[in-house]
Amino acid sequence: MARAYTPKVVTANALIEGDVVYLTADDIWSRNHAEAELIEDEAHAQLRLLKADRQRDRVVGAYLADARPGPNGPEPIHFREAFRTRGPSNYAHGKQEAGNV
Repeated sequence: MARAYTPKVVTANALIEGDVVYLTADDIWSRNHAEAELIEDEAHAQLRLLKADRQRDRVVGAYLADARPGPNGPEPIHFREAFRTRGPSNYAHGKQEAGNV
């Protein structure tokens, strides 16, 4: 029996800044996980990943990450992805310094 498909978001790193970014439904790279397009269809997820892979002038390392619906948008499922939403692990930098965690 086939396993149920787990919804995904497309994530990558911004080419110049290195920040974690997420592909939105309107094809914009956002630094906010909650703004990512939650993709609930496997074929659509593969198409979105192909679109991300073609944007090598903007992002690197694009992949599909498991996510779930949340009250404010998609939420990460795995620890690694939750960790990536917080920015650098050094508290004197990035999203943690700005209080956007």
